[in-house]
Amino acid sequence: EVQLVESGGGLVQAGGSLRLSCAASGFTFDDYAIGWFRQAPGKEREGVSCISSNDGSTYNADSVKGRFTISSDNAKNTVYLQMNSLKPEDTDVYYCAAAPQYGSSWCGKHEYPYWGQGTQVTVSS
Repeated sequence: EVQLVESGGGLVQAGGSLRLSCAASGFTFDDYAIGWFRQAPGKEREGVSCISSNDGSTYNADSVKGRFTISSDNAKNTVYLQMNSLKPEDTDVYYCAAAPQYGSSWCGKHEYPYWGQGTQVTVSS
């Protein structure tokens, strides 16, 4: 059974940092892409950052380039999202997701069949 467990969300002031973790199990980690997506109430879920566990290639949305960094520890089957210089508009529920994409960091949400439960990130101004 595929499981994705997020942790690390919380409340932070604007300009601060948080690190999200996604612990994965139930599949061959190296054969998958892992992504972070976010969604606010009433809005579409959007891809934030995605990584290929096989070759480490990454994708970052324009809105987070230079501020967020996605990384993977294949020995621990865990993906991290380091979020720096946080802004109030980064406030969302952040979801970890997995897709059977070998060697690709494609970040389209429709390609990701497995999802975690989400973790709330709130950035105060």
